[in-house]
Amino acid sequence: MDIGTHVTGRRDGNRELDDAALADLYAYPPDLLAPWLRINFVASIDGAIAVDGVSGALGTPSDHAVFHLLRELADIILVGAGTVRAEDYGGARTDEQLRERRLAQGLTPVPPIAVVTLGAALDPQARLFTDTTEAPVVLTCTAAPEENKRRLSDAGARVIEIGDDRITSVEIIDALAELGMPRVLCEGGPSLFGQLITDDAVDELCLTTSPLLVGGLESRVSVSPTSTPRPMVRGHVLADEDGTLLTRWVRPRRGG
Repeated sequence: MDIGTHVTGRRDGNRELDDAALADLYAYPPDLLAPWLRINFVASIDGAIAVDGVSGALGTPSDHAVFHLLRELADIILVGAGTVRAEDYGGARTDEQLRERRLAQGLTPVPPIAVVTLGAALDPQARLFTDTTEAPVVLTCTAAPEENKRRLSDAGARVIEIGDDRITSVEIIDALAELGMPRVLCEGGPSLFGQLITDDAVDELCLTTSPLLVGGLESRVSVSPTSTPRPMVRGHVLADEDGTLLTRWVRPRRGG
């Protein structure tokens, strides 16, 4: 496949993809009765998910375009506390055009960030709390220090206790359902992704392969104490002219 660098120049086979066509390819299933958990990662050809600890150097124009599109389509962005710290997360960005598109789809103007953290050990002065237009959601444990939870609440976060001394995937999904957020975009990190795989909670993986060899000791997209193979079905594979591969993998239908 020979596809252009920008969204409007991509092809699916011999078909040009404009913004609307690309959005159709990544649309969530309609009429969701429960949260649909979509994971998004970028990795190098040799499997690295970061360069010097951050993922930004792996990004390409087409990966950036899909990254922002996936955020545009989501009700909420789910991420682990370690990734928030490593990537210095701020709130999701928006503009008037994006707000109008989201409102037209029945979404909130900006998707909030939801952080999974056992101990609520986040810095209330971090960009997550100071550089955002939408209050973050903190999913934590009842056993987390009360002082930590109070500090985050005072910083504007919506703190939700969903486990005693650990957080299960079911508790995460149930909390998002109660928030009325069925279209979930998870941006990592590897430990959270690994837990979701182990618990068979992943509905979809969007994986970009960046045309780089990195080497080093960077971790893979998911890590967990034990391996738990889960079959997935190819949704699509798009190739950019710069070598970037944009793939979408979907959980097989139950009983199908």
